[in-house]
Amino acid sequence: MDFPKSSHIATHLEFVAETGSTNADLIANSANTDDFSVLVAGFQSAGRGRAGRDWVAPAGSSLFVSVLLKPTGVAATNFSWLPLMAGLAMTKTVAALIPDAQVGLKWPNDVLVGEKKVSGVLSELVGDLSGVVIGAGLNVRQDKSELPIENATSLRLEGAQSLELDDILSIYLENLRGLYDPWVSAAGNAVASGLRNQVIAACSTLDHGGTNRVRVILPGDEELLGAAVGIDDTGRLIVQPNAGDDVVAVAAGDIVHLRHN
Repeated sequence: MDFPKSSHIATHLEFVAETGSTNADLIANSANTDDFSVLVAGFQSAGRGRAGRDWVAPAGSSLFVSVLLKPTGVAATNFSWLPLMAGLAMTKTVAALIPDAQVGLKWPNDVLVGEKKVSGVLSELVGDLSGVVIGAGLNVRQDKSELPIENATSLRLEGAQSLELDDILSIYLENLRGLYDPWVSAAGNAVASGLRNQVIAACSTLDHGGTNRVRVILPGDEELLGAAVGIDDTGRLIVQPNAGDDVVAVAAGDIVHLRHN
């Protein structure tokens, strides 16, 4: 499969018909692979989502893509912004393809249409700490019966303007490049580069006028209930359990939106 539009944006782009995991492949070859190299698969037999969950979809139904980011001059302590950056880039992509839909970023990096998941991102640190591999899965051509969970959707079901993978991937890579290059130029400072404000603007998890509360399932299965009131300078979600209580900074956890519950 050819990706002429996307190849012009990536430093290097390779397509494989099938692999276990595009993330695993890029990590294994990261020492000899350039910044912003892209690997696309027609099918993943061992795709993974967050917390080790399986991410499997019929061949040709989805976009499976991983991007190796090796930001020169950026300390590894700032890499926590890369998953949010990728989630924001995919949010912008989905919004461009279905402009009349309500598309939002669920912290840290799921993309929702309304409250239905259309895309997820899995980021993995390269072993020598030189960078991060960003893997993204996007539901493209599935009908309802092919989706893995009830609360999911696809671009086809949402009436997207294009279902061509090269069109979709090129928009995603352009959006990612447009966020990544200024962030690198700012030495990974998400405030100075404008990344933090853009993530906040797109994040549907944040409380708007007291209408959205969340349940945070923390590592160890502890739970935190409250209002998601902000995102700090390191990308952590700020949750206020109750009015007047001290806020809690969440670095990792599964988020459940409670606005409709």
